[in-house]
Amino acid sequence: MDAAAVANWADACVRSLDALCADINGINVYPVADSDTGSNLLHTVTGARDMLRAEGEPAAVGSALGVLARGAVRAARGNSGVILSQVLRGLAESVRPGAELLDGPALAAALVRADSVATAAVARPVEGTMLTVLHAVSATVSDPGVSTGTAAEVASTAAAAAGAALDRTPAQLPVLASAGVVDAGGRGLVAVLDALVCVLTGRAAEPRHTLTAPGGRARLQETPLESTVVHAWEVMYLLDGVHGASTADSAAADGLTTLRAALSELGDSVTVAGDGAGSYAVHVHCGDIGAAIEAGLDAGRPHRIRVEPLLAHPPQQPAEPGRDRAVVAVVHGDELAALVRGEGARVLAVGTGEVPSAEELLGLITGTGAAHVTVLPGGPELTAAADRVAGHSMLEERDIVVVPCTSPVQVLAALAVHDIERRTNDDVVAMAEAAAATRRGELRVAAEEAITWAGRAHAGDVLGLVDGEVQLIEPGPATAESVLAAAMEVLGRMLDLGGELVTVLTGVAAPPDIDAELALRLRAERPEVELVCYSSGATDAVLLIGVE
Repeated sequence: MDAAAVANWADACVRSLDALCADINGINVYPVADSDTGSNLLHTVTGARDMLRAEGEPAAVGSALGVLARGAVRAARGNSGVILSQVLRGLAESVRPGAELLDGPALAAALVRADSVATAAVARPVEGTMLTVLHAVSATVSDPGVSTGTAAEVASTAAAAAGAALDRTPAQLPVLASAGVVDAGGRGLVAVLDALVCVLTGRAAEPRHTLTAPGGRARLQETPLESTVVHAWEVMYLLDGVHGASTADSAAADGLTTLRAALSELGDSVTVAGDGAGSYAVHVHCGDIGAAIEAGLDAGRPHRIRVEPLLAHPPQQPAEPGRDRAVVAVVHGDELAALVRGEGARVLAVGTGEVPSAEELLGLITGTGAAHVTVLPGGPELTAAADRVAGHSMLEERDIVVVPCTSPVQVLAALAVHDIERRTNDDVVAMAEAAAATRRGELRVAAEEAITWAGRAHAGDVLGLVDGEVQLIEPGPATAESVLAAAMEVLGRMLDLGGELVTVLTGVAAPPDIDAELALRLRAERPEVELVCYSSGATDAVLLIGVE
């Protein structure tokens, strides 16, 4: 692959996306069903091609790709256009300076780099989107059996992997499954890779790819313009002169990190994408145009500002059973998230002690594609974060209910009674009642000396808490015997008030076989009580206990 092939590829991309523009627009349902992904991708690649033509064809293949990337960043529209510009930037950055040709191994390495650069530009990558298709390409071409082939062979394998990944997107993103379509941005990326295969192999036509979900049929209908309503805005601008860029790269990086964080609190679909020469394309969906621009002013010099309304389309047909509502959860830790996910909820996992950003929560909720979303946050600070987002302008077309939960055991209790066949309001009430009726206990190891309601605790003591208050102190160190004794004491106090089901979530510091020991003791002392134990991976609590 040489510089001439890069120019031919740019032409082929424009032709392909021009032909597919209407079809890709028609399946655009995520992140907003505003039917412009095809148009945005076409505008982006056209700008890239035009800059390459204007500057003349460089001799080095990396230089040609670099010009394409700069043109794409300047012309980028929409989230998909920004991501595509970063794919081109990643390809350019991977090529050895002055190289006139890109062979198979070099193309494979460039595609891996493209995945890394594009992903880094997106504040919150979402599974089932254009980035997921790109990840599949990167994983495939990383295989030594693939990367050692010719450039044409690597491109062909990459395009095939992208097509297969595209077919999987409806299973990864509920809003796509609900609409019966594949991801629009992913379809555009497949077209770009197919165009590359055509250029490198001389093949005259690209393969056909379905736009609908495998085994399904698209359920989209065109909505008349007069029935649309504005509920948020797409804000884009180019950012130059990033503060600190002339004196220290770390200062510039800090400024961009701050910008991403500020935009993430305003809305979702946040991307901050560089062209490799000091300019950045900034993109966000939000309800406050002024705040989005002010965030850019704090970071550098925004210009070429463009604002478009995001249009919410009312449903044109009755939703399928269960499609109009969803339950999501927010918890600490991947292991606990997997446990909750197994109960049928979409889950956002954050680190211990961390609070999710507004964008992360917005993405979790909007990704369901549901009009009514019940949120189950697994802690007080998570509940507060969910409450703040529930009234966000990006969600004003949805009915959002946050069920307060102060512990993950209450999340599990709520999910246990969730019934998709029940009326929506009745189901929410049932989940809220189940969470509220679940008394919670904890075992923690004291990190330092402190005065509690149960007396003075020393570092290393085992603390037993019931509903957030320290009820007992088991002198340290925390051994298997002391943890078991404290757990039985806490359970005794909780069960004295009644209860039939005990749920125990063990943390990483829990003694081995603590679940079996608790089962033996409970069977002997309270045979009427049922016990279920799960590993939670928690690092801040030895045990989390729920009594229903």
